[in-house]
Amino acid sequence: MFKSMRVTALAAALMAATTLAASAEMVYHRGNTADPETLDQHKTSTVYEAHILRDLYEGLVAYSAAGKIIPGVAKDWTVSDDGKLYTFNLRDDAKWSNGDPVVAGDFVYSLRRIMNPETGAKYANVLYPIMNAEAVNKGEKKPEELGVTAVDDHTLEIAMEAPTPYFIDLLAHQTGLPVHPASVEKHGTDFVKPENMVTNGAYTLAEFIPNAHVKAVKNPNFHDAADVKIDTVFYYPTEDRGAALRRFQAGELDTNDDAPTEQVAFMRENLGSQFHVAPYLGTYYYALNHEDEVLKNPDVRQALSMAIDREFLADEIWGSTMVAGYSFVPPGIGNYGEPAFADYKDMSQLDREDKALELLKKAGYGPDHPFELTINYNTSENHKNTAVAIADMWKPLGVNVNLINTDTKTHYAMLRDRQDFDVARAGWIGDYSDPQNFLFMVESDNDGFNYARYNNPEYDALMDEAAVTVDLEKRAEVLKKAEEIFMRDLPFIPMMYYGSMNLVSDKVAGYEDNLLNVHPTRWMSISE
Repeated sequence: MFKSMRVTALAAALMAATTLAASAEMVYHRGNTADPETLDQHKTSTVYEAHILRDLYEGLVAYSAAGKIIPGVAKDWTVSDDGKLYTFNLRDDAKWSNGDPVVAGDFVYSLRRIMNPETGAKYANVLYPIMNAEAVNKGEKKPEELGVTAVDDHTLEIAMEAPTPYFIDLLAHQTGLPVHPASVEKHGTDFVKPENMVTNGAYTLAEFIPNAHVKAVKNPNFHDAADVKIDTVFYYPTEDRGAALRRFQAGELDTNDDAPTEQVAFMRENLGSQFHVAPYLGTYYYALNHEDEVLKNPDVRQALSMAIDREFLADEIWGSTMVAGYSFVPPGIGNYGEPAFADYKDMSQLDREDKALELLKKAGYGPDHPFELTINYNTSENHKNTAVAIADMWKPLGVNVNLINTDTKTHYAMLRDRQDFDVARAGWIGDYSDPQNFLFMVESDNDGFNYARYNNPEYDALMDEAAVTVDLEKRAEVLKKAEEIFMRDLPFIPMMYYGSMNLVSDKVAGYEDNLLNVHPTRWMSISE
């Protein structure tokens, strides 16, 4: 009897342990650069917001673990022969986190909302290829005139102004994510609060504690919930890359989406395969305020650009995780040939510096007639070290540099709100592999991203021409002319092409490096 009781107790203990293991929560601790300024997909503009929104919502299309476009809410789609009408067939099992079905009308509502000027979407112009989108966004037409139609609950049509080769890729961007219409109507801008938010992605929002974390939990109503392994994901603002590295080494972070460049050698030696460096579709640049009394002079802008030793920045400051950049559009991008490189690309650095002194003398400046500039940059040892190095490079020209550092959210709000500045650090990561996605930033009416306040009708006209040019080779030629003007006028000084740096624990499975550096949580799992 005693033996029987012991066996029974052992069996019960094993069953309890098995049940506990089966129900153990899988938690992902994810370093994510900075606090989101917003979780409203129609007001977002940063990569670190996109990482979160991509987990919370699913668009018509989505990203695979490898960063490739896959069906999302749309199970498939067709394109008319003239390339101007897209028909999306929506899956039957798409649901919102409250159980409501996701229907074509939800996308009509969402696209009208982002284009409605009352929404104040900074990124609305990225969707201007849609019929009447620009006119709606500028208040010239009503939102109901946008070229988006719900044929029925499971069929959505989107009409285009002109054939747009990158349109399907564009729909994976966070601006293409739907909102839950009833929640927006009921709560207004407060629909983003955890207690109000209804999502249709793999996760739902549980908490948002500023300067601490964003917490998301698995959405049981997601159509692919059975294959989503991670139950809870915490996104931490990790502006201090050095501190993030220490947290990663201590096991407090499973991944982090950046790393301190001054410790690249250490990470390569000590982290091995946990330190990921991969090609990335992006450009690191400084925006120049074209309304500034000194910087409005093109000779000054060219001199400042020529004096920057890009190879030193890429190799010494960024530990060869960046590549010296002499064009705004990165090489290798789709639907383009060779970018419009600066004409001093092949000059020696000494010759560039001599030429820079000549240009400044022509403009009335130089070591004997110095002037002051302030560089604004967002919190990061990497950005600080870059700014300090550039200040040293500009000093022999007679440029006295002041540095101002603010957190990422404040920095970009300052730029988007058109506050006063001289020079400001920024970066652009391609939303899709097409030069338009870089060059559109400085169109005169792009208030959200034209930080330089650049206004050139000739440039705008070329961008307008490219938008309606169907032949891809001719379109590339038009865009190349626009980039040549960009490199002549320098609204931004491009300095480096990005490489992505990520810290990825050996415990993480399903993480794949890719050109867009997108890593949806739904594809990953964490082992103990």
